[in-house]
Amino acid sequence: MKVLSANQIRNVDDFTIKHEPIRSVDLMERAAKAFTRWFTARFSPKYQVAIVCGTGNNGGDGLVVARLLNEKNYKVKAYVIRKSASASGDFKINEKRLEGLIDVVPISNTDEIPDFNLYHIVIDGIFGSGLSREVEGLYAEVIEVMNNSDNTIIAIDIASGLFSDQHTAGGTIVKPEYTVSFQIPKLAFFMPENSEYVGDWHIVDIGLMQEAVERETSHYFMLTSESIRGVLKKRSKFAHKGTHGRALIMAGSYGKMGAAVLCAKAALRSGVGLLTMNIPRCGYSVMQSTVPEAMVLPDEGDHFLTSYGDVAGYDALGIGPGLGKEQETVYSLMQAIQAFGKPLVIDADGLNIISEHREILEVLPAGTILTPHPKEFERLAGDWSNDFERLEKQTAFARENNVIVVLKGAHTSIALPSGEVYFNSSGNPGMASGGTGDVLTGMITSLLAQKYLPENAAKVGVYLHGVAGDLAAEVTGQIGMIASDLVDFIPNAYQSIR
Repeated sequence: MKVLSANQIRNVDDFTIKHEPIRSVDLMERAAKAFTRWFTARFSPKYQVAIVCGTGNNGGDGLVVARLLNEKNYKVKAYVIRKSASASGDFKINEKRLEGLIDVVPISNTDEIPDFNLYHIVIDGIFGSGLSREVEGLYAEVIEVMNNSDNTIIAIDIASGLFSDQHTAGGTIVKPEYTVSFQIPKLAFFMPENSEYVGDWHIVDIGLMQEAVERETSHYFMLTSESIRGVLKKRSKFAHKGTHGRALIMAGSYGKMGAAVLCAKAALRSGVGLLTMNIPRCGYSVMQSTVPEAMVLPDEGDHFLTSYGDVAGYDALGIGPGLGKEQETVYSLMQAIQAFGKPLVIDADGLNIISEHREILEVLPAGTILTPHPKEFERLAGDWSNDFERLEKQTAFARENNVIVVLKGAHTSIALPSGEVYFNSSGNPGMASGGTGDVLTGMITSLLAQKYLPENAAKVGVYLHGVAGDLAAEVTGQIGMIASDLVDFIPNAYQSIR
């Protein structure tokens, strides 16, 4: 699914209006109906609803929602912030349609701002995605009262005050519990800095023409089950263990063998045919007893890796979980990368070693997959002032070093050397637990061994990882979830996508 800018979404709207054809006011009606279907599926008519509108098209959406909810016997009151007599044509049409049905109460000064605590739910229809300046004055005062009220706020399309495709430096912004957006996600939704201005967001289909979406060029995309399903490989009836790849993972050190175990289990559950774990001697008994399906290549070092094995016979190489940063380990990593000569997966201490020995970047094979969390990426690329700048750094780093950067977190982003970025749509906060990154490393290494292209290994691994987390949360809940739970649900994640 493409992620488009505000201007591009406007182009898609205009194309649909012209070529479907459909009047703009009727497209507004369709969008409001989609919002109302989402709303009525979750909130009963027992809730009292206030809808706060501007006088543009987002306000027009709000007025249509007010009419539709009134028809379904909800107790609704509409408020319109009026600083002048101007209003969009579609707003005026829908204001006229409300006459005699429900009151439309003007707010033209601070004395007219209502007590929103009188309502259970407040729907934000003040500004839409086209906003290009900070909210101030009466609009800001209304939003402040909304935010300080003890009720549920739901934003139509995007929270008023939030810029859809650039950093919002200041001004007052609605803080919704839910955002119900129209068909195309906004780039702002994927940025951690906007968490309190987006809430739990949902996309509803309003029938925009797919041809119009395809005409727009974008570097940003959202991973969906449909897109991943089309990439998944099918197994042949006559397949054998060698068919599904041989992977070698260099991991573990004294006190950190758990990371190696999680990585190994995840690789196996993700379908690799043969797995070998290159670990220090201290972890030999641990690995043989906890992951009997894996072969073990013990290092001469007792507590950390001091050398590397023969990497030539493997289809994929993963490096990093629990590895440590001893000098002998640094040398082993550098030698293994150069000897392997193909795209590999690097995580955790492997990344920390690169950040301290940047010459390694020059020998990384094209298409190598790096899987940092934000702090590890900061060590690699430098700090940033906001998440949009961080995204620019991630894209530039991937392009300049010809690598794939999987920046972990909510909506994990995958930056390709081509400049394209894919945001994940699966996963939940319960996955913010030690070891889940090691699981992801094992999964992507496994997929790489199974002959997935590096970019597809990253996409499928990230999405499956999130789905496994979602399935685990249904059983364990989010708070008690641990990394081992994700491993257990990897097979179920495959099944749910297929």
